Amino acid sequence: MSLSDTKAATTRTALTRHRERARTDRADLHAVLDAGLVGHIGLIRDGAPVVLPTGYGRVDDTVYVHGSTGAGWLRIADGAPVCLTVTHVDGIVYARSVFNHSMNYRSAVVHGSARLVTDPAEKLAALRAITEQLSPGSWEHAREPDRRELAATAVFAVDLGEASVKVRTGPPGDDEPDIATGGRWAGVLPVRTVFGIPETCPTLPSDAPVPAHVGDRRPA
Repeated sequence: MSLSDTKAATTRTALTRHRERARTDRADLHAVLDAGLVGHIGLIRDGAPVVLPTGYGRVDDTVYVHGSTGAGWLRIADGAPVCLTVTHVDGIVYARSVFNHSMNYRSAVVHGSARLVTDPAEKLAALRAITEQLSPGSWEHAREPDRRELAATAVFAVDLGEASVKVRTGPPGDDEPDIATGGRWAGVLPVRTVFGIPETCPTLPSDAPVPAHVGDRRPA
């Protein structure tokens, strides 16, 4: 993908299987990223591949990840190659044959170089994006990081210039002989992630009101 509205595949992002599931609009990439809470970042550490879960945030065409400066996985060189993936499972697809079982999903794979963020304004904006990705409204509600906390936090940026998006929807793709045979159930079992009832911190009064930016995410 390029940074144009309609993205052309690169050698690393071109799909080799089920190319019909590819999405090439930048808006599709943004939508998959914006809907996620956890991404997985792959990198080489001490000569071996490592894939780790992490929170993230997006600002325009840049994704930011962060962690403690003491974290081993963040001791990577500025400009080191990384791969960030975000996946949503929307349904389990039951087919008449186990070969055609599948999942309905949305996934994004981003290739790039990890750029260490040193500009104070960009670093603060990145931390705000990461916070708001996980817990919208918290940046305005909670205390912002102080100098000590900022110094203890490393932030890396990954450009979205090279990425792929793949989406599967719909029923199983059974073979005609299996459909004709009948007798076996086929369909989709939807998968949904929902937020539960907020649990107030025990150091607050039990009747402390839940702020709107938290309460709005509760089940109706």
